[in-house]
Amino acid sequence: MVLSIIALVSLSLALAFGEKEPTVGSSYIAAVYEHHLIVNPNPTIPLSRADALKHMQKNLDIYEQQAAIAAKQGAQILVFPEYGLHGFFFSRLSISGYLETVPDPQQESWNPCTEPDKHNTEVLQQLSCMARRNNLYIVANLPDLQPCPMKSEPITSCPPDGRWQFNTNVVFSSDGLLVARYHKQNLFHEQSFDTPPEPEIITFDTPFAGKFGILTSFDILFYEPTITLVEKGIRQLIFPTAWLNTPPVTDSIQFQRAFSLGANVTLLAANIHFNQFKMTGSGIYTPFSALYHHAQQGDPEEGKLLVATVPVLDELLREEEPTPPTGVDAPSSSPPPPTIFAVVPLNGTQGELELCNGTFCCHLEYRIQGNSTEFYVFGAVAGLDKEGFTVQACALARCKRSDIVSCVEGTSEAETKIGFLLKGTFTTKYVYPSLLTSGYVLEPLEHLERESDNTVTMKQSTTAGGLVTACLYGRTYDLDPAKGN
Repeated sequence: MVLSIIALVSLSLALAFGEKEPTVGSSYIAAVYEHHLIVNPNPTIPLSRADALKHMQKNLDIYEQQAAIAAKQGAQILVFPEYGLHGFFFSRLSISGYLETVPDPQQESWNPCTEPDKHNTEVLQQLSCMARRNNLYIVANLPDLQPCPMKSEPITSCPPDGRWQFNTNVVFSSDGLLVARYHKQNLFHEQSFDTPPEPEIITFDTPFAGKFGILTSFDILFYEPTITLVEKGIRQLIFPTAWLNTPPVTDSIQFQRAFSLGANVTLLAANIHFNQFKMTGSGIYTPFSALYHHAQQGDPEEGKLLVATVPVLDELLREEEPTPPTGVDAPSSSPPPPTIFAVVPLNGTQGELELCNGTFCCHLEYRIQGNSTEFYVFGAVAGLDKEGFTVQACALARCKRSDIVSCVEGTSEAETKIGFLLKGTFTTKYVYPSLLTSGYVLEPLEHLERESDNTVTMKQSTTAGGLVTACLYGRTYDLDPAKGN
């Protein structure tokens, strides 16, 4: 069953973060498209530019159809997913036919649709004309080739083959002007791409909603560029992604919603749809509402367009160059602590548990409604994730079977309704709350409170559906290993 739900967040949640609902009329219409990717069946074999364009054209034709549909529904901005035009599993060599050089819009003004001969960029031209034809802002992702060195960087920073290959987002205004280019900073096992020599903090302005910031997929878990954008007061973030669902605490829509709430921002998240690797889950999230889609097992493999009216969030009052507060600064050069999982099963229909993982402690009070034979655990996690970032997390989760080992396999189904109070005292202010129930439903949170010492409490009298996961997910950016370590 395909799921699209609007979940309204309670006023107590908004008040917990010091947020006031925007005034009526201060809004825009946003769209995200979860694209069912048409893949290259042999991505390790290099293609000519002509053949690579033929492949990308199949995906571009779908983009064109969805842009027209979104425009008819009044959309003013449309976000397409990461990898949506070219796909996965390329080597550095085999992706070469797909590359085209994206000029820097901070250095030159260029409209590919009206000036097609200025640069030889076939895909950019089609995207530009798509935006112009449908009178909407378009965000897309494509592989980008840049000369090395760029600007004043030292030639010693160049890759061995003497050129940069980047995972790149582009943004076009409603008249087709290229207004933003962003090179993904935090790659996730992407052998065909390079990490930019310096993090890029990219924003663009719109006449309907002010300023947006851009990040890509794995970036959302790191300080640069994501938290820098938030610390600069950017309230609206564009998020193309190809997200591998990883239960029990970082399923796609679960973490998208959690980040929007924890960072107090709007997130326009467009995921790829690729069942073979459990890629699905997109949404339009604000501190007050969520419209999302998550396919379930057995659903047809198809795309999904989401369109929603979104409140314009005022930029937070910040200094021009904010200094990150103590405790959430740049990555540490000292070795991060190893990840330690402390887990205990729930015993009985109600109880109170305290669980510590080193100096990090979590507290749980729970009451199970009715009889249940499903197996639940309470966990506290602190330390280094296998993907190179550090976390502190408190979680209540259903396990697939009646053993703790099965908890990491995850499940999307549950029948047990549980009332709970989940609390943790974190060393970071960046804590992302989530409540996922059976069938990939993001239930509204009844109460969420953050105290001055970064103690965060999430309370629910009972869940409407069977509880899959309730989580407070803290990112201790200051404990991340330094790049290159």
